[in-house]
Amino acid sequence: MTSGQPHSSAPLATGGSVREVFTTFLGLGLTSFGGPVAHLGYFRTTFVERRRWLTDRAYADLVALCQFLPGPASSQVGMAIGLHRAGMLGLLAAFLAFTLPSAVILVAFAFGMQAVGVSPDAGWLAGLKAAAVAVVAHAVLGMAKNLAVGRERATIAVAGMILALLIPNVYGQVGVIVLAGLAGLAWLRPASPEHDGHEGTGVAGADQLHVRLGRRAGSVCFGLFLALLALLPVLAGATESGAARLADSFYRAGALVFGGGHVVLPLLQAETAGLVAREDFLAGYGAAQAVPGPLFTFAGYLGASTEGAVPGGLAGASIALLAIFLPGALILLAALPYWEALRRAPLAQRTLAGVNAGVVGLLAAALYDPVFTAGVLAVDVPVRALAIAVAAFVALSAWKAPAWAVVIAAALLGWAVL
Repeated sequence: MTSGQPHSSAPLATGGSVREVFTTFLGLGLTSFGGPVAHLGYFRTTFVERRRWLTDRAYADLVALCQFLPGPASSQVGMAIGLHRAGMLGLLAAFLAFTLPSAVILVAFAFGMQAVGVSPDAGWLAGLKAAAVAVVAHAVLGMAKNLAVGRERATIAVAGMILALLIPNVYGQVGVIVLAGLAGLAWLRPASPEHDGHEGTGVAGADQLHVRLGRRAGSVCFGLFLALLALLPVLAGATESGAARLADSFYRAGALVFGGGHVVLPLLQAETAGLVAREDFLAGYGAAQAVPGPLFTFAGYLGASTEGAVPGGLAGASIALLAIFLPGALILLAALPYWEALRRAPLAQRTLAGVNAGVVGLLAAALYDPVFTAGVLAVDVPVRALAIAVAAFVALSAWKAPAWAVVIAAALLGWAVL
């Protein structure tokens, strides 16, 4: 099982088209079940191992940055990869392709397609959760081989995993990254090629993330992020516009949550109180568990389901989706121009070496909870779910099967035996 090695000698793929970005992310948007942690596993398999758009080190640095920023972390990673590959149009293509499948399904469900809703105990859904266990395990193993080598980095990774398990919330996640960075600064040397798994690539700047965005533009994005956060509530109060109120609610939810995924649900429930009936909220949340892609698309369902003096239907769904994803995109664009220069500084390299090991620990903790606990332990027949997860892991790591094929096969197996 050499998940970290197939890309050690082949050159990185450089440059790309918007169409290539869109089709690649559309495939991920249709098959990436399991939540944000699983999405990061799918992304690594696709963009580090198979397509070689990024090195493991550049990918881990990007994940670390997005964990720091407010917004949907996995979607932000996807946007940054699209930007790296094909510029701003690539960012837009990555966002649309990864987001549209689940958004369309959930908005359609809001229009009364009750058949889309599934029981949380459905066998095929349990199979998808088991596949997520394999995907995340594969990602953790591959990243550990490249980013947690040596006793110092391995110690940081394990300590990060323990801390994340003991403090299972956003504060624990941010704490792991901060403490891992400090440990790297005090304990580690700057990363060298033989420690990255990229020896022999012969690629100049192999670990570089091509931002294609100037610092002035980044500063404008940050200013816009803050201005919308401050002015949308004023606009909603001054005009009493239902559209402004809806945009304010979902923009605030997207701007104030870290890590994305299920963390956003309490904010959404608070922001939509009085706009969406509680039973409708819970029904939509159940449907959101059965679709691929980012959980933030649940906002589309809520926007389409609003009642009273705010837009509903397609208009409400469009406002909600744009508003909840916009702050994460703006803050990402604000940070990236500075991030690429910072990560190449000697002190930053030592810090990032520790942060990358900490990210491995975070993913390892998430592999247990919630991925393993939900994908295996919570299933009616855990032994069968574990068997599916192990088979999927072998298919990914030993047979190099594409992730989408493994996901489909796991769903079919789950439907048959769970």
